[in-house]
Amino acid sequence: MDLRRRLMGRLGLLLGGLLAVAMLVQLSSLRQDIEAEVASSERLVATLLAATTASPTALAEALAGAELRHLSIRPADQPPPATTSRGWTRWLGLQPARSAEQQIRIGEHQLIIAPRPDSEIDERLGDTVRLLITLLLYSGATLLVAWLVADRALRPVRDLEAGLHRLAQGEPDPALPAFTLREFARVAGAINQLATALQAAQGAQRELARQLISVQEDERRALARELHDDMGQSLTALNVTAAHLERHAGQLDAAAVADCAADLRRDIRSCGEQLRHMLKTLRPHGLDAAGLAESLRELVDGWRSRETGIEFAVELPGAPPPVDEAGALALYRVVQEALTNVVRHSGARHCRVSLAEAGLWVEARIVDDGQGLPAGPVRRGGLLGMAERLDMAGGWLRLAATGERDGRGLCVTARVPARATTAEQRGAKQ
Repeated sequence: MDLRRRLMGRLGLLLGGLLAVAMLVQLSSLRQDIEAEVASSERLVATLLAATTASPTALAEALAGAELRHLSIRPADQPPPATTSRGWTRWLGLQPARSAEQQIRIGEHQLIIAPRPDSEIDERLGDTVRLLITLLLYSGATLLVAWLVADRALRPVRDLEAGLHRLAQGEPDPALPAFTLREFARVAGAINQLATALQAAQGAQRELARQLISVQEDERRALARELHDDMGQSLTALNVTAAHLERHAGQLDAAAVADCAADLRRDIRSCGEQLRHMLKTLRPHGLDAAGLAESLRELVDGWRSRETGIEFAVELPGAPPPVDEAGALALYRVVQEALTNVVRHSGARHCRVSLAEAGLWVEARIVDDGQGLPAGPVRRGGLLGMAERLDMAGGWLRLAATGERDGRGLCVTARVPARATTAEQRGAKQ
């Protein structure tokens, strides 16, 4: 049952009960009016019959004791009764125009019959007061029942508020009870879905943090290994040559000193090249709109120089793409991670890297003919880090298979906003 039906049902029962009470009150008032009218008619008939036979004294006594409705009867020699002035009846337009008295002769008696508007006004006022009291009770009971029904119907709101408060405090389950009303059941279902989505987001955040820590440790291990293997060997060679010069400085001729100097220059140049390679791996120098294309070319050339068994192709624009430094770095890291995945996991024979301006976006694509998307969730590990990096730069990542039938091959599309592109334009373009 929904809230509207419950409210309408309760209020309908209340209104039906109050209507029945109002009908009973009106029936009781009608019964009293009928009895009073019949009694007044009987008294009028009795008075008129008495006027034909009674003496003047007996007639005056009969007329004084007769309580007639809407009429007054008195002997002709008796003055009219004094009337009470009611200003408020004139102000409300309830005071009728004064009508002429009628004189009739019954038997030996001369009688004067005149209307009594005050009697009718008193009766109508009594009926009006009873009706107003009934309406006041009716309205008060309606408001009270509506208040109680609304308070009871909206009581689950406190449970919903408590569930949201538990979610805000970090609890995974809002612990909402089962609701009978359809509206609150829908709200509870939405809150439970929100809790599920929040748990998934928190899990993704923890996974991303773990991946970031793992990437940091991998980079540190790789840097330490390169420093130990490459730089260490070069520094050892420099140390050996310098020690040889130190020990035999007085015995070496000019040719031997020149050879030692050449060895030193060679080892120093090797150290410089190794240092530039490591710095470029950590962060390419001058990576901005002008240097993005060249950095991507050097990145692809670095993989070409290795024995990977993959044929790499690169398509770069002639003019620098309109992208800021944050977007350029995000695209570079995505291409770097995607090429690493192609070499390690895809089993591809060909790979093409392209960079182009696509409307309000700058787009990088990495397409290979390898084994395609892995089974299960695809945004794991490095892919999750790529998506998060692009999201921080205002862009997005899309993965799609290139083979329509066999599902082989993978196309990684990364987009970041072009420089001076508004969020509204990006949303309209997307």
